[in-house]
Amino acid sequence: MSAGSQRRPVKRALAAAGGVLAAALGAWSAWGLYTTRTVERVPYETERRVDGVEVRRYPRTVLVETTAPDERTAFRRLFRYIDGENDGGESIAMTAPVESGDRRPGESIETTAPVRTDESADGTRMAFYLPAEYGPGDAPVPTDPSVRLIVEPPRTVAVYGFSWFATDGRVRRARERLLSTLTAEGIDPAGSPSLLRYDDPRTPPFLRTNEVAVEVEA
Repeated sequence: MSAGSQRRPVKRALAAAGGVLAAALGAWSAWGLYTTRTVERVPYETERRVDGVEVRRYPRTVLVETTAPDERTAFRRLFRYIDGENDGGESIAMTAPVESGDRRPGESIETTAPVRTDESADGTRMAFYLPAEYGPGDAPVPTDPSVRLIVEPPRTVAVYGFSWFATDGRVRRARERLLSTLTAEGIDPAGSPSLLRYDDPRTPPFLRTNEVAVEVEA
């Protein structure tokens, strides 16, 4: 058997493997685009853009928030709230299903992107934004005492966006870029920047949207 004949099966196998990989990557990307386009986001108005930083005006919003030793614990608490661990009785149709085991009694709630995370001396503070249909008086009350509803008044926020995984290094560099741009523009931040994440955990990293955000004077 010639060397060329021996190489042909290897080439066919590599081509087949490449085709499978391309199909898998295409399906993964399609899922990421679907979730990005269908998840409701907190509305805002863009006031101006400067050197990659966007200054936005947000309306009053309702959030559910918790502080935990780590992100995993915080996320689970908030997930349990939107999956029914609240005092509601109404069943709300889900536009993006939540994967879970047995459904708890109560109200299932679709959250609104982004998920906000802050680091503090007490641990990790995480918040889910509730859809615009929920006002301060009609959002279901959490049954877990470590989870609380909060209302943010209308506010002006400066954000700097980046993609890929939100590693500590990328978040740090984004915060430095945000704050240095604000300093150069003479804009005073009110507090420390928060991390905002918009995507389903299964979204490909090259399609992800992350932002660091800090409130500024209106």
